[in-house]
Amino acid sequence: MRFGAGLVGLLVVLAIVVLAARKQLGSTRVALPPAVQQAPAGSGQPASVREQSRQTQQQIQQQVQSLMQQPRPVPGDEQ
Repeated sequence: MRFGAGLVGLLVVLAIVVLAARKQLGSTRVALPPAVQQAPAGSGQPASVREQSRQTQQQIQQQVQSLMQQPRPVPGDEQ
């Protein structure tokens, strides 16, 4: 009797773990920004993975550079 209850409990836990893993793996898909999802202008073909990667890298680099240009507040300079 204890063996049966233990086996049922183990199967329930296993089912919960499988469902959680599926949910986690399903939510790891990253939505690309609209500029990256579209094909390059005038090509008529979808952008390759390499081109999408390059565009994403350029966008991130531009965002980081613009953030680095913003002045940081210095503690103690409050008036």
